Amino acid sequence: MSQALNESKSALLTAEHLSWCTDGNLILDDISFSVEQGSFTGILGPNGAGKSSLLRCLYRFVKPEQGTVSFEHNDIWQINANDYAKNVAVVLQETPSHFNLTVHDVVALGLIPHKGIFSRADKSDNEKIIQAIVQVGLAHKTQQHFEHLSGGEKQRALIARAIVQSPTLLIMDEPTSHLDVRYQIQIMELAKSLGITVIASFHDLNLASAMCDNLLVLNQGKLVCQGEPKKVLTSEMLSDVFGVCAHISEHHQHKVPHISYDYGYIQYKHGEHHV
Repeated sequence: MSQALNESKSALLTAEHLSWCTDGNLILDDISFSVEQGSFTGILGPNGAGKSSLLRCLYRFVKPEQGTVSFEHNDIWQINANDYAKNVAVVLQETPSHFNLTVHDVVALGLIPHKGIFSRADKSDNEKIIQAIVQVGLAHKTQQHFEHLSGGEKQRALIARAIVQSPTLLIMDEPTSHLDVRYQIQIMELAKSLGITVIASFHDLNLASAMCDNLLVLNQGKLVCQGEPKKVLTSEMLSDVFGVCAHISEHHQHKVPHISYDYGYIQYKHGEHHV
């Protein structure tokens, strides 16, 4: 039995020897890990490392050529699609277009896995929708069109939709990449406050350190290290994977690793630049 399965019998989701190719290129290469129920797992790596591809395999957008992904010890491709949607919610980096839908309407879409597309929301459903909207701080925007919201408000609305969906697992693919710092922190703290299992990819390593119980680091499609932030976020890893020089200290508030980067990577000579 592999290490990923040996780590804990209580794992909610497990990937075993996961590999995926596209157009003849190996994007994910023999990846194995497990995610404990109730944990917050961050996925890190430079651009092109395979973060989004890995998440797509986890929420069944693409099927790997090799290996398995198990949810509650069942192969996700053997689970009924609607049953899987009841348990797994997804918030992506790019917010979808919901023309002419209000915030209430978008949040109500979280009911679809449970009630179907054409079912009407009853009193209990509407109370759940309103409660979720209040929970993400958008009560004053309930009847506003989704398209008119700011980026941070859209992400909060999509998390409200996920709350209504009542998932066991929330998967987030760099949902804060285009947001101001305040909203980056707010969105991730909101996700953490839900008390469910979360898997999220990050660009901001310090934000990942503050939010996550465990980290997975990808590089060129391989899982190069995993574990608690104190174990993973080292000067050596940052040099090897991200190609930067950095110093690791302890954050004054959370006592987690905090990264300070060195600068001076670009040198100009005769109008050219070299990294």
